Amino acid sequence: MSLIQLNNICKFYSMGDQTVKALDHINLTIKQNDYVAFIGSSGSGKSTMMNILGCLDQPTEGEYLLNDKNVSLLSQNELADIRNQEIGFIFQSFNLLPRADALHNVMLPLVYKGVSLEKRKKLATQALEKVNLSDRMDHIPSQLSGGQRQRVAIARALVTSPSILLADEPTGNLDSQTTRDIMQLFDELHQEGQTIIMVTHEDEIAEHCHRVIRLSDGQIIEDYVNEKEVALV
Repeated sequence: MSLIQLNNICKFYSMGDQTVKALDHINLTIKQNDYVAFIGSSGSGKSTMMNILGCLDQPTEGEYLLNDKNVSLLSQNELADIRNQEIGFIFQSFNLLPRADALHNVMLPLVYKGVSLEKRKKLATQALEKVNLSDRMDHIPSQLSGGQRQRVAIARALVTSPSILLADEPTGNLDSQTTRDIMQLFDELHQEGQTIIMVTHEDEIAEHCHRVIRLSDGQIIEDYVNEKEVALV
């Protein structure tokens, strides 16, 4: 089933008397339980793609359907609702509240959904257990390693049961072994049925995913299935 449909998506910026084509007529379908990497160098359009897919920005032209809903025409408040309901964000810099423990960091998105305190604690605890951090729930970010902080961020993204996990350079601040551990966690989440979209500039991270989409100058220049990773499932 199609989860995301991009039809002729463009994102143009004016810089003086020049027009920068950050995304230039993109047509793309992403299905439920896809495990996709967008890869490209600086200026390729991958960050703009993440912002469009994550409903953080709107296209200049074209149509973005998410779960058959045209989100490219929604108001800012409606986009905020879609982000809270449909998308779990994971960032390179973790974006955790420094004075809140892991449990309360993970609970935060549920506050905006109006979930009761008791249920927030239950769901956040379950999310931390899923990422193997049940013994670190009362630790603040400064008491956690980089890998543990990213696991908290992943738990926070999962706690609302989103349609999509959208990860922006999720291993960029991690060492090699921790990177392998985090990618293994993404593999496990995908095997459980989670749709994952990853933005990266690293070939080794992109090749870990099942589908690789390479961007250059705002256009898709390559879109292929990683047969090696698919065969491992």
